[in-house]
This record gives sequence, structure tokens and C-alpha cells, in this order.
Amino acid sequence: MSKDAAQSAQTASRTDVAQAPADAGDAGYSKDLKPRHVNMIAIGGAIGTGLFLGAGGRLHDAGPALALAYLVCGIFAFFVVRALGELVLYRPSSGSFVSYAREFLGEKGAYVAGWMYFLNWSTTGIADITAIALYTHYWSLFTDIPQWVLALIALAVVLVVNLISVKIFGEMEFWFAIIKVATLVGFMLIGIFLLATQHEVGGRTPGVGVITDNGGVFPHGMMPVVLVMQGVIFAYAALELVGVAAGETAEPEKVVPRAVNSIMWRVGLFYVGSVVLLALLLPGSLYSADQSPFVTVLSKIGVPAAGDVMNLVVLTAAMSSLNSGLYSTGRILRSMAMAGSAPKFTARMNRSQVPYGGILLTCAVCVLGVGLNYLMPSQAFEIVLNVASLGIISTWVIIMICHLVFVRRARAGLVTRPFFRLPFSPVTEITTIAFLLACLAMMWNDPEVGRKTLFLVPVIALLLIGGWFGVRRRVSETADRELSDFAK
Repeated sequence: MSKDAAQSAQTASRTDVAQAPADAGDAGYSKDLKPRHVNMIAIGGAIGTGLFLGAGGRLHDAGPALALAYLVCGIFAFFVVRALGELVLYRPSSGSFVSYAREFLGEKGAYVAGWMYFLNWSTTGIADITAIALYTHYWSLFTDIPQWVLALIALAVVLVVNLISVKIFGEMEFWFAIIKVATLVGFMLIGIFLLATQHEVGGRTPGVGVITDNGGVFPHGMMPVVLVMQGVIFAYAALELVGVAAGETAEPEKVVPRAVNSIMWRVGLFYVGSVVLLALLLPGSLYSADQSPFVTVLSKIGVPAAGDVMNLVVLTAAMSSLNSGLYSTGRILRSMAMAGSAPKFTARMNRSQVPYGGILLTCAVCVLGVGLNYLMPSQAFEIVLNVASLGIISTWVIIMICHLVFVRRARAGLVTRPFFRLPFSPVTEITTIAFLLACLAMMWNDPEVGRKTLFLVPVIALLLIGGWFGVRRRVSETADRELSDFAK
């Protein structure tokens, strides 16, 4: 019996899914994530370090046109999550897109998807602990503590929290998201008040004049806007977390469509809206990469305590992102380990049904990030942000390719598409893939960091090829064993 035949048989036996998961990596998880958890995880995924910290440096480089970059990238991010949402309703899996890549692209596709996603989140974890250290340095009490020490402490705290249980993770993400949303709404209300009353911000009267008097919408031309695109993609990098979380909720068919559909207005309100407000309140030149733009504004209106509060909030946002990264990579690595393409220990789960092996592996890479903070504290955030962009762009491209194959099989009558669908297929997928690859190519125009990051592409490709030759025998043996068990 061939592997393709076995996959077709598994697809035909859809009634047995509840008794025997289609992906061996899905077995053993609890279903403790409630609808409110998944909804707020979706919101939290759309609001993170990329906005709270990254927007400062991007506003400085690109000016008010950054809002357009967020809008364009947000639309394509929505397409990716909508495609993933359809696959989730077809077959919920904690392995998420790795599991779908296995079904529609084969084990090699799952191998590439999984390890590139691991690259994304492990380097994002480095960005998060770097951000946490930068935020903490805002207070004079911590100024003398080395950045790498603060990064290590943050990693240790989040690791302990993540290992307790998925219910605790969901509850923490719920409240983290509540804090982030409430803070952004509060800031936007303050910003609107400052605009309406023409209250001076840092000695300047807010309004359209702040933009027109400082170079207009494109103060430095189009190229800086193009260059920040990959960083903007990074800002949306946690949206696909909804697909992973769906594997640990009891009613994904009800929860996922609601969570995915709400992403679009969140992008418009929180990202585009807040960047427009920031641009109307202060010139882009006054924002910087080493301070949250929200902290910059609040500090300049003469209320120092407001800056302290906002800094505390963005600190929790970075902790939330790190927490989510450990959560998702733990599940993805377990799915891969069960298929033989990741180290065996990453398949292990503790008594609380948490895949601690994969979480610990991600933490090990983050420890390398602590070293990066020691060696290059001023450049650590931008370096890992660009490397993380390689991981997230490749992951999103694979999701869209999986969806293309899924739709093609549906048209052939091999699978059934759920009611919740990505519109205008295959045009939507092809356009999104082209845009993502263009964002990757744009990095070449940044000689400082982007071009050096692209030089890593052949290195990563060689590592993936070498790694595949190292695991392919185990993958084949695992597949043969599963085929044998299925045939009985």
C-alpha cells in the first residue's frame, strides 16, 4: 500500500477522525482552550512587539507612509489567516500548517514548514527578550543591569509559566490581550483628545501640519517604505497562532471563523489607526527604534507617569509574544517529532499535557539570543527581526501553497471544502505568494541588515538539505510503521 494511497484512505475515513486523529501529533492534548481564549489569542496575535516597539524605528525611517505599509501587509496577512482558517475547519490540528503540509505536500513539505516556523519563532523569541530588556532599561532603576541579564531573566520567567498547562497559557494570553487592547484604545482616545483640543505635544501643535511641515507623507521617498515591508510582515507574524490553538479547543468550527473574520478590522483600527495618530502627533524624526512610540508621545505631554504605565504595558506585550512563541513551537515540533523529522525528545509531554521537549529546544535557541544581546546590544533587535522575517514569509507561502493544493483536490472531489472559505481562489493565493516573495526580495535594498540576511538563505537551504538527509530514514521508517498500523 503506497503512502499516497494511505493518505487518500485516511481522507475517505473522515468519520473516524474523532476516534483516531489524522495526525499522530494531535493525540494527547487537552481541549482546555475556551472560545474567549482563542478569540483573545487572535487579538493578541495582531498586537505585539512589532507594533509596540518596531513602529518607532519604522516611523523614523518611513514617516507617515508607514500606515500604508501596515494596511497593505495587513490585507495579505488576512488572506493567509483566512486560508489557514479554512484548513482548520477542514481538519483541526495542533500541528496546524505542518500537519497540512504533510497531507498536501508530503513529508518534505512538512519538514521545511516546521523548521522554518521554528526559525521564525526562535528568532522572534530573541527579539522579544531583547525588547523586554530595552523596555526595562527605560526605568533608571534597571539602567545599570546589563541587557543580556534582563533578557535571561525574562526567558526564565516565561518558560516556567508556559510549562504549567495550556489552560494557564490561555488564561494569561487572554489577560495579556485585554491589557494590550485596553491600552491601545486608551492611547487612541488620548491621541484623539490631543488632536481635538490642539494640545501641544513636545512643543508642537498636533494635526495635519505635523505631517506637511516635515516632508509630507513620504518624507524620505518611497524606498524607505519599501524597505520596512519585511519588518511590517514581522509585526503580523503571530496571526497564524489561531490555527495552532484550534487544536486544543472543543469547538473550532464555531470559534475559528469568528476569530479570523475579526482580524481585518483589528488591523485597520489598531495598526493603521494608531500609526496615523502617531504621525499626526509628532514628526517621524522624533521617534526611535529603542523606545516605544507610544512612550515617546506620552512622555512629551508632560505626564511622566503615563510613559511609565505605557512602558509597563508594552513590556507585558513582549512577554505575551514570547509566551506564544514557546507555545506554538512546542506543538509544531511535537507534530514533526511524531513523524520523525524533529528530535525524539521534542515529542515528550508532561503530566499537564504540555509538549515540554519542543518548548525547551526553542528556549535553547533563545539563550543564544542572550549571547547576541551581550555581544551586540544595539543591533540585536533588528538583526533577529530580519531573520525571523525569513521564517514567517516562508511559513505563509507554504500555507498558501497548501491551500492551493487543498482547493485543487476539492475540485477533483477528493476532499470537501468547509463553509468558511478563502474567496477568489486561486488568484488570492497566487497574488499573496507573489507579494510575500517581493517583500523578501526588497530586503536586498537594505545593505546594512537586509542584504546580509538574504545571504543566510543559501546557508539555511543547505542546513535544511543536510538535515533532511539526516532524518529521512527515520521519517520513512515512521511512515512505514504508521501505514502498517493503518492497514491492520
